[in-house]
This record gives sequence, C-alpha cells and structure tokens, in this order.
Amino acid sequence: MSPLESAVLGLYFLTLVILAVFGLHRYIMVYLYFRNGGRRARPVPLPDRLPRVTVQLPLYNEMYVVDRLIDSVTRIRYPKDRLEIQVLDDSTDETCAIAQAAVERHRAHGFDIHYVRRDERRGFKAGALDDGLKAATGEFVLIFDADFVAPPEILEATLGHFTDPDVGMVQVRWGHINRDYSLLTQVQSVLLDGHFILEHGGRNRSGRFFNFNGTAGVWRRQAIADAGGWQHDTLTEDLDLSYRAQMRGWRFVFVQDVVCPAEIPVEMNAFKSQQHRWAKGCIQVCRKLLPRILASRLALAIKVEAAFHLTANFAYPLMILLSLLMFPAMVIRYNMGWYEMMVVDVPLFIGATLSVCSFYLMSQREVFGEDWRSRVKYLPAVLAVGIGLSVNNAKAVLEALLGLDSEFTRTPKYRVEGAGDDWKQKRYRGTPSLVPFVELMLGAYFSLMAYYAASNAILGPLPFIFLFQAGFLYAAMMSLFQGVGKLDLVREQEA
Repeated sequence: MSPLESAVLGLYFLTLVILAVFGLHRYIMVYLYFRNGGRRARPVPLPDRLPRVTVQLPLYNEMYVVDRLIDSVTRIRYPKDRLEIQVLDDSTDETCAIAQAAVERHRAHGFDIHYVRRDERRGFKAGALDDGLKAATGEFVLIFDADFVAPPEILEATLGHFTDPDVGMVQVRWGHINRDYSLLTQVQSVLLDGHFILEHGGRNRSGRFFNFNGTAGVWRRQAIADAGGWQHDTLTEDLDLSYRAQMRGWRFVFVQDVVCPAEIPVEMNAFKSQQHRWAKGCIQVCRKLLPRILASRLALAIKVEAAFHLTANFAYPLMILLSLLMFPAMVIRYNMGWYEMMVVDVPLFIGATLSVCSFYLMSQREVFGEDWRSRVKYLPAVLAVGIGLSVNNAKAVLEALLGLDSEFTRTPKYRVEGAGDDWKQKRYRGTPSLVPFVELMLGAYFSLMAYYAASNAILGPLPFIFLFQAGFLYAAMMSLFQGVGKLDLVREQEA
C-alpha cells in the first residue's frame, strides 16, 4: 500500500470515528432525558402579585404574518394594565403600514402597545431587542418572532417559575402550524421536535446548560442585564446570551407541555438560509465562549455537554470530507482484496444511522404518543436531508472559523398554514447561492460510486451510498427549481 493510500484510509476511518462520537452523544441525550424524567418542569402557580411584562416583537419585512402575530399577542390571558407590547419594526416594505395599523387598532381597545422604529438597523435583531429594552417597563420580557402565534396561556404557564429568584429564563416548546404542508416541512418538524424534546429536555432535566431559542420564551430582565445584555457580534444572539447568563449562575427552565405554534419554512432556499445562520452563529458563539466555559469552575458534566453543543456543527465539514473519501477508500480496499475491512466501516455507518433514527423516533413518540409509528416513514427523508445540508452548513462553519462577517438574513414567511396555501405568488424569497451546484456535483459523484459498487458486487455500502446520493440531489434540485421559479416571479412583480 502506498503512503497516499494509507493516508486516505487513515483519514477516512478517523473521520468515521469522530462522527460516530457525535452519534454516541445522541444516545446520551436520550438517556439523560429518560433517566431524569422525574425532573420534568411541573406547573407552578402564578405569584400573588402579578409582575409587569413587556412583550417584544422584532420585525423585518413580515407583511404576510405581522397581523397574525400581533393579534395573537393581544389574546394572551393577562391583565392589560400589567402588559406592555413593543412592535420593534426595522422593515423597509409594506410591513410598516400593516404593523402601524394593527398597533392603532389594538391601542383603541385599551392595550398598552407601541410601534417602535429605528433610523438604522444596527445590530439586526439583537440591536432591536436592546433598543426596545431601554424603553421597556416590564420586569419580565416575552419575545416572539414574526412567524409565531402566541398561545393564550403562555404567561400563566411560565411566570410562576420565576418565583424562584435564580430562574432567569423560561422557554416553551415550538409547535408547527404547517407540519403537514410538504415533505420538507415534515422533515423540519421531526428535526425540531428532536431538538426541543430530547436536547432541551435532556439538558434541562440533568442540570446541563440549554439555550433560549430566540422566541417563545420569557426572560427576567435582571438576568439579561447581569449577563451583559444583547450583543450582536454573533448571528445567534439568543445562544450567546443564554450561555453568558447561565455562566453567571442563572437557571433556565424548559416547559415542554406548553406549545407555541410557528410556521416552518416551505422553500428549500429559505430553509438553508435559516440553517446557515444557525450553524454559523453557533460556531461564532463557540469561538467566543467555549474557552471561557472550559476554563471556568463549572461542573465537568456541564463543560462536556457545552462542548458537544457548541461544536456539533463541525459534523458538517466532516460529512463533506467523509463524502469525498468514501469512493477512494472503497476502491483502494477492493483493488487490494481487502473487502473484509468493510466490516469495520459498515457497522460504523449502521451505528451512526441507528443513533439518528433512535433519537428522532423517541422524540416523535413523546410528541405523538401511540401514533408515533406513523412518523417512521419520514426517517429516510430526515437522514437524507441532514446529509443534503452538509455543503450549506459546512460553508457556514468555515465562514465562522475564518471570521467572515455576514448580514443577519431573515427567513421568508408566507403565512402558509395548510395544503391549499400558496407561497409561490408571494414576494419574499430565500437567498440563492452556488451551493446547489456543489450539491449537484456530489450527487453525481455518489451516482458514479453507486455504479462502481453495484458493478463489482460491493453491496454492503450501497444503502448508504444511495442515502448520500438522494440527500445531495434533493437539496440541489429543490433549491434550483424553487429558486429559479421564485426569482422569475419577483422580477415580474418588481417590473
């Protein structure tokens, strides 16, 4: 075996082992969730003296959903004289007029609601929240993004937890208004359910750190200030503030039984844009805070989990590296008659696949109860889409590592709630990029690999090759077809 062939195989197996460690971590999350089931957050009665609460609604070009959002907030069950609503609008389109009209309409019905507009969109969402906080009168701050619908009971279900003076934030679970709209929304709903149920649930129940998700959560205002306030040097200001606050000793609570419905992106480019922002922001926070976390006096279990949490997106560049190495590693072993060595990597692939399947099946069982079996059919798509995101999210990770700044790119919302709703005729669109063309090349690469494996009766890796092929081609074709059609429509509307 030549030195080059040895290097290829060595790097291939090293990459597989590292990814297997990330897969093992999923099993640990499932274990922590069920092992600490008795520590699930229980309902706590409201305090005798109801505190004043400020609701902040940061907006940027949300013409299709702003009315739905504001109307839902006014239906929250809480005394009007104890509730302040701030509509923080940085929009540059018709959203401004729609939001102002909604504010005036609800003010006429006795709500303490304000329309707040800045001269400059400095700091994006974090800047808007920080500016709004300067004028806020609430002891607690409830935040909603534009694609959410506030559940009427949210304050009744969360404020009681703040009777513990150490609690700094309470997060509720996201629901999905348009879960059944398409295969893409079904996949996203499974991914999000796993994040909230098992990651948030497992971390919170076991005393590890978890994060505010930027929306559908209540902050103690004092905790925000004590942690240094909203900062906009990362794209995930929510994750950043969450870790800074918990490092200061504030305790977070995840209320799993309260669900806040939200609209899932229905278009692939919008989904990728959202994922890119989350992945890049997470690595930015990793660079900013992980050294401080590891050097702190926090418990070892908290440090280890924080390291897994903040480095999880490194799996995406590793997936790209693995994708490139799979073919030459297979050819080298086949040509040398080392087919038996595939008994090493095939079990690793199976183990990693089973970890993902087990993780998401457990979350679906928690959400759907006895009907969880109806969700099994989406698991192949969940696996494929996770692979298909690798190029997009690996790009985000590399940008963060290189210190490349980028604008906070909003996720387009179309008020798509049911199967009959159309988004293609609406103005907003996801940000196109060259990523789909890289995905197409990888899809073609795996097609060639599948042909080689089938021609030489190398059958063990074929299911995984097909999974990678499907993931990259699905991500590419959806991005190109949806993006081109949407771009043509936007040009017609602007003409």
